[in-house]
Formats: sequence, C-alpha cells, structure tokens
Amino acid sequence: MYDKLKRVIEENKHIVFFGGAGVSTESNIPDFRSQSGIYSKKTYPYPAETMISHDFFYEHTEAFYDFYFHEMVYPNAQPNPAHLALAKLEALGKLDAVITQNIDGLHQKAGSKKVLELHGSIHRNRCQSCHSFFTLEDMLKQKDGIPKCPNCHHTIKPEVVLYGESLDMQVMEEAVTAIANADVMIIGGTSLVVYPAAGLLRYFRGKTLALLNKAVTAMDDQADIVIHDPIGEVLQEVVLHNTKLVD
Repeated sequence: MYDKLKRVIEENKHIVFFGGAGVSTESNIPDFRSQSGIYSKKTYPYPAETMISHDFFYEHTEAFYDFYFHEMVYPNAQPNPAHLALAKLEALGKLDAVITQNIDGLHQKAGSKKVLELHGSIHRNRCQSCHSFFTLEDMLKQKDGIPKCPNCHHTIKPEVVLYGESLDMQVMEEAVTAIANADVMIIGGTSLVVYPAAGLLRYFRGKTLALLNKAVTAMDDQADIVIHDPIGEVLQEVVLHNTKLVD
C-alpha cells in the first residue's frame, strides 16, 4: 500500500488532506477519545465534554480556563513528519488544502498556507465586548485566571468551536469546494466519528481515497488505500523520503 500511495501522490496534482487528532498525537498532544485521551481524565469535577461546551464557558469561566490551559493548549509542541510532509506537498503544487479538526496551529507552523480549521484555533482569541484580537502568547500571560481584555476588561474567548456552537460556514464551504475538486483525498489520524466534520467526505468524487489511521474505521471498506500505521511514519516514507518528489 505504501508504493501505491507513493504513485498516487507522484501522479496527481489536486490532493486534499483531511486530518484529525491522530496527526497531532505524534507531536505529544493528547487526543480526545483514546484510552489515554482527554475524555478519559478523572481529575476534573465535570466530564471533559461538558467543560469544553459553550454553556460551561459562560457559566463556569474560571473552571473552563483551568481545563483549557492544562489540557488543550500545548505551546511547546512542534510539527512532526506528517505536518512537514503536507507542507512539502503544498510547496510542490500538489496539495490544494489541509482540512483539519485540530486547533493547535501545527500545520501552519510546519509551513502550510492553505489550512481550513474546522474547529478554530487556539492562536485566535477575541474580547467578548470590544472584539479586540489576542494571540496565544497574549493569553498565556493570563493563564492562571480568566484572560481579560486590557482595553475594556471584559473576558477574552478563544476562537475554538465549543460543544453547542456551530462550525464556521465559510470554512465549511471552502472545505466542501476543495474536496469536491480533488482528484485524491488523504484522510489521516481521525476515527471519522465527529460530525458534521466527518460528513464532508460525501462530497469527494475523485479517483483515489486513501485512509491512514492506526485504528480501523467504518470507512475502511470504502477507501482505495488503507494503511494502519502512524501517519507521520507513513507520510515521511511516501513524501519526505520519496526522491521522485523534487522541488
């Protein structure tokens, strides 16, 4: 399957990548649903799903931020071979877009330019009153409490999609367009159980669907290429170590 994926990447120019938490676990960022994931933690008084919900943010803001800064923000994380391989494919003119469910910004840190963040980003934050913009670095200066806007002293909220909130429709529309126009779609590091994001796959009408995930998914039988190895290992081999892909 590695050789088949190599050939597909070599022979096509309109590739789209759709990724989930498994892309970032190799950068030591925990996922949500594995046995060691964020949802399995018992150290908080509420379930993780509750603590990263819209209502919880407004009703228990201090507790939200305690969870958020400890469990969802990893400022020292670095891109792994999967991120670097995708940035290389884009630089070669082969990758049209990265569509990600992750909020860590590692694709951009690796050099990717066209990144559609379905669930937002920890790197974008806004005051709830005057709408001033703040970086992650600004937020981390106030990580021991509730981040407040220095201009109007109201609470700052991360531009991440919490439970109970809708996805950004412009981002969704761009993702649909990218998928619909792709010849090849590579899905990586996602169990494909989170909707509406997973529902985007139905817009793919291209030639080759490749699925890279350590665990079996419900989509395995619909993919042309299925590889159950760590995604960084796979993309390092088929992209970064592929001598036929030259700048």
